[in-house]
Amino acid sequence: MGETEGRSAGAVRVTARLLSPSDVAAAVAKHVNTTWAERVCAEVAGGEQHPFSVAVRSGVTGTASVERVGFDVWHDWKVSWGIADLSGVPGARVESSDVTVAGNRSAVPHRLHGDTLESALGVLCALGGKGVSVDIDRARNVAARLREAGAEVTPATLKSTVRLTDADIDVVIDAVGWLEGHTDLSEWTTRQLPVPGMHSKWLSGHENLLRSLIGRDIRVETRPRLSVAHFTYVDPDYLATGGRRHDAWMTGDHHKVAYLPRNVLVVENRDCRLWFPELPDTIVVEGNGKAAASSLAGIDWITEAATLVYWGDIDSDGFAILDHLRSELQPRGIRVDSILMDAPSCARYAEYGVNRDRRGAPLTAATARLPHLTSEEAEAYASVATAGHVPFRRIEQEKIDLADAKTAFEKVIAKVATPGHE
Repeated sequence: MGETEGRSAGAVRVTARLLSPSDVAAAVAKHVNTTWAERVCAEVAGGEQHPFSVAVRSGVTGTASVERVGFDVWHDWKVSWGIADLSGVPGARVESSDVTVAGNRSAVPHRLHGDTLESALGVLCALGGKGVSVDIDRARNVAARLREAGAEVTPATLKSTVRLTDADIDVVIDAVGWLEGHTDLSEWTTRQLPVPGMHSKWLSGHENLLRSLIGRDIRVETRPRLSVAHFTYVDPDYLATGGRRHDAWMTGDHHKVAYLPRNVLVVENRDCRLWFPELPDTIVVEGNGKAAASSLAGIDWITEAATLVYWGDIDSDGFAILDHLRSELQPRGIRVDSILMDAPSCARYAEYGVNRDRRGAPLTAATARLPHLTSEEAEAYASVATAGHVPFRRIEQEKIDLADAKTAFEKVIAKVATPGHE
């Protein structure tokens, strides 16, 4: 049945549009980029795929609309589709309908239809389309291997797995297969799991993906990795007794420390802990990077100290650790101050600023929002984390004179001891 052209009063005119074969190929490529994971999952599971279609001709139904697009454009478009050949593409077809132009009636393309992912890929091949962002054959292979290993293959898990390197994909497959045959993991920590080919620290970066693939929380099923806090006694009266200067506290320990400190300073650098100057009623604790909050929050003599101070590098990681420590402790009514991590300290120690890490790689900007910083800390964070050129992105705490750190710490102790201080 042919199409007729006409407008009733108040009707909305449809924009006249003709898509060339290359235009349609681009639209199909966009569709594949959006739906490939769902379609690959359906393929490997033997499920049904939803058909797709692309409007080849919109709003061009007769002489008047052809005049709007131009008779030359209309002629060239018809020729291009007359050349396009989709006869060899399974599940793909071009729907045509009759259009009368200047008294001549002919069947012209109206809409392209496709049934499956294979149809879409065939259309792209036939029409010379490019732009598919994923290696579909690789994705199919990964999905099939995951399914064979016993994993739950969903569009989300497939996307996450395909993003990995080939080597990491092999580890994922091996881990899924190994875990399928090992239901009791209680005799190992996550780093001890004897999965062939898996690095001891690999799981820490991929445990969420494995949880999605096998429906098990490996961290819950394995032995906990006990954290240890190393600390140094710096009280001069205690040290005069000849007692040990350095100590450690393991998760679950209940032994007594040499003395209960009124003041606790958490540092990141070991040298800063080992050689911190003597200070009454004080213990200096070596933090554990981003794990500081979880490893220190359960130690009563730390959280019950009158003054708890964090001192880390002036860089995006240092401020992130400080922010996380406060986010964990402030809800419990525990105040965490900082020293030498503000804007004046950035200016004072600027000569020690660096822009590269220990391997020589450039330090990059950071975008994390850190809501628990003070205004002066936030200003310092912005100065090292902002995008674009900055004088430096890191000042390492070990470059700062420990006498300066002691003076700054004493000022905080005095301030906290001031009546009415908040």
